[in-house]
Amino acid sequence: MAPLTLPKFAFFGTPGVAYNTLELLAACGTVPALVVTNPPAPKGRGLALVSSEVSSWAYAHSLPTLTPNSFNNEINEKIRSYGCDFAIVVAYGKIFPIELISLFPKGVINVHYSLLPKYRGASPVETALKNGDAFTGVSIQRMVRALDAGDVLISRKVSINPLETVRELRPRLIAVGVDLLSEILPDFVTGKCIGTPQEESEVTFAPKIKKDNGCLSLTGNSTINWNTYRAYIEGPGTFFFATRGEKRIRVKIIAATYTNKIFVPTRVVPEGKSEQSYNELTQAQWVIC
Repeated sequence: MAPLTLPKFAFFGTPGVAYNTLELLAACGTVPALVVTNPPAPKGRGLALVSSEVSSWAYAHSLPTLTPNSFNNEINEKIRSYGCDFAIVVAYGKIFPIELISLFPKGVINVHYSLLPKYRGASPVETALKNGDAFTGVSIQRMVRALDAGDVLISRKVSINPLETVRELRPRLIAVGVDLLSEILPDFVTGKCIGTPQEESEVTFAPKIKKDNGCLSLTGNSTINWNTYRAYIEGPGTFFFATRGEKRIRVKIIAATYTNKIFVPTRVVPEGKSEQSYNELTQAQWVIC
């Protein structure tokens, strides 16, 4: 991305995908005047409060940061005080109220990792992989008061290798998103950017992922198991159940292969035990469900 001369802007984002976008933007001299991210959240077995990755990045770069639980008049006035002309949103995790959108004279744009209107919602990358799609994409849309429903300013199609997981696909999409920002921002800030309305009849959704979505039946369809595994390898992970006599345990899959359309776990963590090979589990006479 070439250096851009831009008016002041705010950046809204929370997880690693937003952190990585900030890194790429900053490497080219495009730095926000304000960062807004979610407040610290409990993590780990001890449920200690942990700052978001974006918050940590902003602190390391001495950037003003806000971490509101919600938006009210007080928070909106704080945001307004920074005088930002527009905002960029990457995986912030909340729908913007119209009062927040109206704080930015030039508008708010959102980087979304699908070809909208396909896969609106929280998990577009994972959903594309789980469904075994051959391609996905990145869309930059003008934010409105509805989930990922604004006009699309620019988009780019991205092919998916059938053997890549979310670990390989997501970084490629992040890089494409930053490239698209470099293309669209000069026209966006000068008001020359005309978006394309989304076709409502083609809308599909990518909902939030639940832990139980990663449950596999190893006696089931191998392709479905592989697609689920590669979609959820970063979180929440995949697992299956094994029995021995009357005992039944949950087994987390750490690594797996997909060769000749056969899905085989290679490294697993049985409930209450340490990591081991899948062969060790079966040799201990556990029956796989």
